[in-house]
Amino acid sequence: MRRRKLGSTLGPLAVPIGLVGIIVLLVVPVPSFVLDLLITVNILFALVILLTTMFAKRPLDFSVFPSLLLIATLFRLGLNVASTRLVLGQGYAGEVIHAFGQVAVGGSLIIGAVVFLILVVIQFVVVTKGAERVAEVGARFTLDAMPGKQMAIDADLNAGLITEDQARQRRADVAAEADFYGAMDGASKFVKGDAIAGMVITVINIVGGIATGVLMHGQQFVDAINTYTLLTIGDGLTAQLPALLMAVSTGMIVTRSNAESELGATAGKQLAQSRLALLIAGVAACGMAIIPGMPFLPFAFVGGLLVFVSTRLARAERVKAQAELAASAVAEQAVPSDTPEELMEQMRVHALEVQLAPDLVDLVSGVSDDLLARVKSLRRRIALEYGVVVPPVRTRDSVDLPPATYVLRVAGVEVGRGIAPPGKVLALGDGLDALPGTPTIEPVFNLAGKWVPAEMRHSAELLGATVIDRGSVLVTHLSSVITDHAARLLSREDVRVLTEGVKKVSPAVVEELIPNLLTLAEVHRVLQGLLAERVPINDLPRIYEALTLRARVSTDPEGLIEAARSALGPVVVAPHLEDRTLRVIMIDPVLEQSMLEGLRPSEHGTQIVVDPQRLGLVIESLKHAVQTAELRGWSPVLVCAPALRPAVRRLVAPQTNGLPVLSYQEVTSADVTIETVGVVRALDPISA
Repeated sequence: MRRRKLGSTLGPLAVPIGLVGIIVLLVVPVPSFVLDLLITVNILFALVILLTTMFAKRPLDFSVFPSLLLIATLFRLGLNVASTRLVLGQGYAGEVIHAFGQVAVGGSLIIGAVVFLILVVIQFVVVTKGAERVAEVGARFTLDAMPGKQMAIDADLNAGLITEDQARQRRADVAAEADFYGAMDGASKFVKGDAIAGMVITVINIVGGIATGVLMHGQQFVDAINTYTLLTIGDGLTAQLPALLMAVSTGMIVTRSNAESELGATAGKQLAQSRLALLIAGVAACGMAIIPGMPFLPFAFVGGLLVFVSTRLARAERVKAQAELAASAVAEQAVPSDTPEELMEQMRVHALEVQLAPDLVDLVSGVSDDLLARVKSLRRRIALEYGVVVPPVRTRDSVDLPPATYVLRVAGVEVGRGIAPPGKVLALGDGLDALPGTPTIEPVFNLAGKWVPAEMRHSAELLGATVIDRGSVLVTHLSSVITDHAARLLSREDVRVLTEGVKKVSPAVVEELIPNLLTLAEVHRVLQGLLAERVPINDLPRIYEALTLRARVSTDPEGLIEAARSALGPVVVAPHLEDRTLRVIMIDPVLEQSMLEGLRPSEHGTQIVVDPQRLGLVIESLKHAVQTAELRGWSPVLVCAPALRPAVRRLVAPQTNGLPVLSYQEVTSADVTIETVGVVRALDPISA
């Protein structure tokens, strides 16, 4: 425990202590054996960073790389200063530099100089310049794509494909990605400056070493060149080797894209995807081996190895093909029989069904974010929001549908249809005339848009459009259909299961209501009535308590529904609030009184008996009030007396595209600000 506590204490202090040590290294002389240790740490540190970049699956997995690059550069420059001090002062800078000067280059000044210059050219001209350009372009495109990625996240969140936590994490990843590539754009300048500094320091060390040997130690000019130039080249090689590793690491991290596995596994899988390419390369190598004058063994060995690998891949492909053939044979043998049970299964009408044209089957790809996974997330969201367990969605293809078309069915009846062209995305907004594509109308909100090629996504986002992928369009449409038909989708069995769940936490509520006061069928009808007006039923204990009190007086379905709505008052009002303000349209008191006098019971609930001409004037006045409020950007609701509410909704909903109708009791049960934005009168709305 004490060791773990000490490690957790020293961990955050490691980098600050290291930076302080680098500063000390620039000022205070260090012994040669300490310099040997630090040079070894520098080389291995660069090697560890290079290997880490190779095994990272995506750049953000190594987001600390820009900072480590700066620290490594400062550390390397500090070692250059320390080694220069020892070379010029003592003519000896430790065993590592001596080994690089003697063993690595054979003690030859010319060989050492050539090797050093080659390393500098590779680092500065090839790796550093390329990494710098890639980092610059990556930073630019990442910043340009941020608005589109944010809107795509918002679209997935609104469609219920992801949760709030997932959306927050994705937004953080987008911001972190932009910060990373911006930091890499600047960090690549460190690598470039390090290469230039290495060349300048080497030249200074050679000139300074010769001057020190001749002027201070009285050496001959040739001896001074042999001693100090060899040490300087050894010092330069010890610095350029880790510098080259860091430059390669920089290029590796900025050229990586998000992948399922690390670089080695991905490269091996993709290089082995073409057996024919390996076979041709192997035959070409064997052909070069028999050309007169060419070395036989190297070409023959490599060519034979490639031919061997291609034959192994061919064998693996044959095994895979045989397995697929066997699986298809098993599938053909499992043809559905014509037994009564099988026929009844085929005749069964599914509660919810999605039919796809054959060219849309790619939406059901089996990956983590395909249509099936999104539908699963949608079912979970609706269950949490409305308290309804959405039945499983059957997804199948249909050759009868036109290309790029999908159909949504509820209980076997088509309730929605749309298109989702392959290879395209839906752009919503104005000013899209300059983009190629097919104009369309978004099926849920009736917004004008255009299906544009997927490669034009960035161009559409630059024009200010909201870009939505095909899967999100379909799932958003499905979400709207489920919400509109939630009452039909709620089965008697669902009510039984929900009631059993309430009984586990509130047994007294269920035992008092069912079956003593109401049957399960009557409770089912009440819940359907609530869902028909998009009232959530997830607070079943409160609903059952209200039904228990009302059922002692009357079991009339309309009264039971109104009792449940009154118990859920704040929940009923909440979806219609705008900044804690409820904007309402009132009914003129005189008109409301006449409606109450004309209220009559009927087989399908209460109805208002009113003169047709006067009713037409009331509807026109209501439409005028709704249009006036919508022009101001408001979403109003109509309020009336509790006794009138069911009849008024039944009267005005078909005429006003489902205008919400609330009662005074429901509105006043919520602690909100009420603002009247219109009054309905039985007069001509223009004269009113």
